[in-house]
Amino acid sequence: MDKFVINGGAPLKGDVTISGAKNAAVAIIPAAILSNGPCIIENVPRVSDVTTLVNILRDMGVSVRLLDRTTLEIDASNTILPVVPYELARRMRGSYYFLGALLGRCSRASVAMPGGCDFGVRPIDQHIKAFEAMNVKVSLEHGMINAKADELLGGHVYFDGNTVGGTINAMLAAVKAKGVTVLENAGKEPHIVDLANFLNSMGADIRGAGTDVIKIHGVEELHGTSYSIIPDQIEAGTFMVAAAATGGDVLIKNVIPKHLESITEKLIRAGAEIEEHDDSIRVMRQGPLFPLSIKTLPHPGFPTDMQPQMAALLSLAEGTSIITEGVWPNRFRYTEELCRMGADIRVDGPVAVIQGVKKLSGAPVKATDLRAGAAMLIAACCAKGVTEIEDIQHIERGYETIVEKFIGLGADIQKVSFFVSSNVPIAQGI
Repeated sequence: MDKFVINGGAPLKGDVTISGAKNAAVAIIPAAILSNGPCIIENVPRVSDVTTLVNILRDMGVSVRLLDRTTLEIDASNTILPVVPYELARRMRGSYYFLGALLGRCSRASVAMPGGCDFGVRPIDQHIKAFEAMNVKVSLEHGMINAKADELLGGHVYFDGNTVGGTINAMLAAVKAKGVTVLENAGKEPHIVDLANFLNSMGADIRGAGTDVIKIHGVEELHGTSYSIIPDQIEAGTFMVAAAATGGDVLIKNVIPKHLESITEKLIRAGAEIEEHDDSIRVMRQGPLFPLSIKTLPHPGFPTDMQPQMAALLSLAEGTSIITEGVWPNRFRYTEELCRMGADIRVDGPVAVIQGVKKLSGAPVKATDLRAGAAMLIAACCAKGVTEIEDIQHIERGYETIVEKFIGLGADIQKVSFFVSSNVPIAQGI
């Protein structure tokens, strides 16, 4: 069992370089199987979700080579098996992107439900709606989603609500469909635009990515390409919040400042000073933290993936803050862990009311999910005393070399591995 042990209380200072976007990588890597030649993908984050995707590709018969620390070569020119089994799919939600990619490649796909959950828990109804508009028949048997089209045809899709995953899966299926596909009320997130740019670099014809309406003119073939993934908006935002929360001074490099505008605006209101440069952003704070009212919304609104990190910061603000979750209403499980550290947070449905406290105290806590784990890290860096964070596999799904990056900013943090022998745990730092 692994955990993070943090001795908090010191401001973070220095500079940190942001990795490639995890959310873009988990869509772009499956998309590479649509090509008839090798794809070289640069700026790939070294996170466990990427490792899972590589294992899935190899299980299908796809050749994957690591050219350097952050560059993959994916060659799917040989015959591939259009199946993603449960043991691999259960490790990450993004495995469902193989549905759209395999439909585009093979006109059929069989993918286990992500995490082994049913349609109600991991709703993919909007994905299925898009597939059916493209002449695809979809069924669920023994936990496997089976999709097949005699001929993949362009169609018109109006999504009932904002769906990033549904937009991505529809794009993947539509690029080689016969005719034109129109996606209305489509997601506009930066990683959707990045996927469209990657597909277009392979010869696809996608227009309107980043707007409400995306039009895809199907093509017969896609060729190999070289492409670099955009910087990770959420990783950058996480370090921005960490700098502000600890009263630090951090230069965050390899970012696209425009992608961070909603986060920047809130941090300035909370009392941080921010300097923007072409591809970097500096976050400083010397004075008090001020309370905020935040509502998470689809892009370009405040991102739901930054909600837990901001809750950690606002736990130390002078006054009462309100966070309304407008994307995933059940995303406040982590607040119980913050309260173990002395935070004062009350949750009523999709609303969290945070009464700022003077200090947080170190405590044993758990990372209930990826972004909640990031919030625990931020809170631990602010807290007096030692915090131990368990279930860190959630954090490592989406943050590359997170311990090394925090240490580089002056944090006192280590990853500790516990081995159990004769029912006695023995700690060993690694």
